[in-house]
Amino acid sequence: MATTSASSPLFTSFSLLPKRRPTHRQALKPRSSSNGPISYQEDVVVVGAGIAGLATALSLHRLGVRTLVVEQGDSLRTGGTSLTLFRNGWRVLDSIGVGEELRSKFLRIEGLVMRSEDGRELRSFSFEEEAPGQEIRAVERRILLETLSSRLPSNTILFGSGVRTLRREGAQVLLELDDGSQMLAKIIIGCDGVRSSVARWMGFAEPKYVGHCAFRGLGHYPQGQPFKTNLEYIYGRGIRAGFVPVSHTNVYWFICINLPSPGPRIDDPSALKREALELIRSWPPNLINVIKNTPDDAVIKTPLVDRWLWPGLSPPASVGKVVVAGDAWHPMTPNLGQGACCALEDSVVLAGKLAYALKEKGKGSSVEAALRSYGQERWARVFPLTIRAHLVGSLLQWEHPLVCRFRNNVLIPSTIVNRASSLDVSSLGRKHGSAFVYLFCAGGMLPSVVFVHPQNHREGCEAEPS
Repeated sequence: MATTSASSPLFTSFSLLPKRRPTHRQALKPRSSSNGPISYQEDVVVVGAGIAGLATALSLHRLGVRTLVVEQGDSLRTGGTSLTLFRNGWRVLDSIGVGEELRSKFLRIEGLVMRSEDGRELRSFSFEEEAPGQEIRAVERRILLETLSSRLPSNTILFGSGVRTLRREGAQVLLELDDGSQMLAKIIIGCDGVRSSVARWMGFAEPKYVGHCAFRGLGHYPQGQPFKTNLEYIYGRGIRAGFVPVSHTNVYWFICINLPSPGPRIDDPSALKREALELIRSWPPNLINVIKNTPDDAVIKTPLVDRWLWPGLSPPASVGKVVVAGDAWHPMTPNLGQGACCALEDSVVLAGKLAYALKEKGKGSSVEAALRSYGQERWARVFPLTIRAHLVGSLLQWEHPLVCRFRNNVLIPSTIVNRASSLDVSSLGRKHGSAFVYLFCAGGMLPSVVFVHPQNHREGCEAEPS
């Protein structure tokens, strides 16, 4: 499998194309399907205006391919709090022209401090010393989405247009939207999240609950937050928590707790905040302070889910000219902090292959073959990461007091950190053979100890059209 660097043909082509070009949609010639009139007819439709959808649309735009993004909500989905981006994610953002703008808004995470629930320090170190060249920042989801959407032509996103059903209409696919209108598309890219209607239509199983729920929030300090740019990570029994500065005024925090079932949905954020504080009432005061400084509307609780893409059992990433990316295809737990990074990688790989196929279609290149190539290439990366994230989460959620004591007093203090030039989770362990290594993730749920084998190594973004 080919890997690319920032100087590869795809990344170079992004930088040479104009950042934005005016796009004008032509008036539609009225048509009808068996269920009524068709309201829209498009060449490429992206379903979902989340990270994967907007990054894919922007990547295609910069490669000269026009898209329409249909989004269920009336505006961008900005309800999340924060997420972690590692070097592989920042390389993608650089390639599509938004990296520097985002860097100016978020702090670089410089180190890690691990503690027990009573506040005792178990281990601490600097990322620059342990992993020179790595770049880790916690990024507010709202700002990331707004930045991506701002680089798209003004008429690219169609809000209030959730996809109800899909149906083949000859060589194309007909989408029925929630408002009853219909859209005919030649190519559909499903980026509509863990409950994807596109993935369901393709035959994917629903993601499975993994036994943990996560509380997340964004503490706000109008006069400036008082913390160092370190990730503070705290281990308990069946529960873990942490916080990290995002900017000069905001601090991201999380609590992950074992629960046999997600329980009833709670829509009152003030109730969620009270529940979160109750869970860690005797924990280190800095964590409690961050949560108390969190506006009620900035607290969420989500069940953690994933989907394992077993070869031969799971559907492929594409069926004809319908393809899925990001959480719609490979939802994973946040224990490796690679969910958003993998979605960004998906976007440039898919855009590169699809744009190449559309450009060369008169020379024997096939869109279907390009989408199959994308699926095969990306599966080799996301399937192992999904399983690894799941296993790491299971290890971190230990409840037995003797096992937790061994973790805190032996495993964490004595484990050797792999000094790698890149700390992308996929490259860990290659220097010293199979070994216990630390994985560092802020917007996810980790740093953790995990067993990594060097043969599983994949580095960077696989992005060149084949």
